[in-house]
Amino acid sequence: IQAAWNLKTRALTEMVYVDEIDMDQEGIAEMILDENAIAQVARPGTSLKLPGTSQGGGPSPAVRPVTQSGRPITGFVRPSTQSGRPSTMEQAIRTPRTALTARPITSASGGYVRPGTASMLTNPDGPFINLSRLNLTKYAQKPKLAKALFEYIFHHENDVKNALDLAALATEHAQFKDWWWKVQIGKCYYRLGLYREAEKQFKSALKQQDMVDTILYLAKVYLRLDQPVTALNLFKQGLDRFPGEVTLLCGIARIYEEMNNISSAAEYYKDVLKQDNTHVEAIACIGSNHFYSDQPEIALRFYRRLLQMGVYNCQLFNNLGLCCFYAQQYDMTLSSFERALFLAENEEETADVWYNLGHVAVGIGDLNLAYQCFKLTLVNNNDYAEAYNNLAVLEMQKGHTEQARALLQTASSLAPHMYEPHFNIAILSEKVGDLQRSYTAAQKSEEAFPGHVDTQQLIKQLKEHFAML
Repeated sequence: IQAAWNLKTRALTEMVYVDEIDMDQEGIAEMILDENAIAQVARPGTSLKLPGTSQGGGPSPAVRPVTQSGRPITGFVRPSTQSGRPSTMEQAIRTPRTALTARPITSASGGYVRPGTASMLTNPDGPFINLSRLNLTKYAQKPKLAKALFEYIFHHENDVKNALDLAALATEHAQFKDWWWKVQIGKCYYRLGLYREAEKQFKSALKQQDMVDTILYLAKVYLRLDQPVTALNLFKQGLDRFPGEVTLLCGIARIYEEMNNISSAAEYYKDVLKQDNTHVEAIACIGSNHFYSDQPEIALRFYRRLLQMGVYNCQLFNNLGLCCFYAQQYDMTLSSFERALFLAENEEETADVWYNLGHVAVGIGDLNLAYQCFKLTLVNNNDYAEAYNNLAVLEMQKGHTEQARALLQTASSLAPHMYEPHFNIAILSEKVGDLQRSYTAAQKSEEAFPGHVDTQQLIKQLKEHFAML
């Protein structure tokens, strides 16, 4: 598992638009008939689509950066969170993936790697198995062979249709008494986007055999249906039957973190560490939480623990450098960032390190060095919205208004979920007398971060100006 902690602070500046849904009668009828449809307006605290409505009092975007979906940045990049999943059956069938792609293995299973399928690489002379010529009915009557064949078709070839056909024939041959085949059918339905059918299969399998893996699959179905509360209840029921199970505790913590209930997530991550004190994800997330809670010294202890465990990558040294800087241990700051640059595996990681070095330069007052660091960030990653925003602030301090405006517009288009570029455009436009543009940008800033006091004051001032006119 590679941990990827993104401690990108936005301390330099003082400072998702969602269109209203118009549904006609046909659209409403489709919603009623579609079992997989998700409610457009969910109750507060019951949806992952509106994490800001959580009752847990999570951190504001001014303290902790948020993702495009509005969730606070976590301490760990998890399986299936960054890979695009098929949303329809047609898309799932038409976009095959093989074992040679970069898709994480654990996102296809409930959390366990299957090493046997990785060794079945395709021969240069032709495919290992020609699926089109297989007589699935014959193989379905041989249980031991059928299970190995299903693993190959599903995990290596990613031919969900043939895998589903084989699983259906095999479970019929087993007279619907084999829980393992029900789980495999549920996995196929999940991959095809048929979540309600997958739910029925997983529930039936749980009645026959209580397994942690099946609970994890069923929770994935509920999360895809945007029912986090149901998934939480399922995990807690699983903990009653499997006390202290690390994967279930970690699943609860992930859901709380996605719902912006950081305090509850931290408690469950601590419970994970009580069971397994080498759990990388729990240590990383607790350390990230302490960093954003203005406790860099405690976060430093957690990241040092990861270093002692043998985790040795760019992200860890990047975070060690940030923690050392904010804990005023300046002797270790630059050496940690140097090591992070040395260990960076791609341009995105290099961009993160240069961006944080830019913040270090701002902290010591060397604005020329900060300017160069933010420029190097954009050289490595041209879509880095935070770097555009901070470069605009530096340009504004130099008096280059037009360059600052262009950079801010680029930042706001790249990351409409960030409130800083919108607020900075509003401030800049208000200073040059363009009150209409300032008001529009301030409204976007308020939508991205409703609790930002400076934005509210600016809107109030602009309304007073308009009233006078």
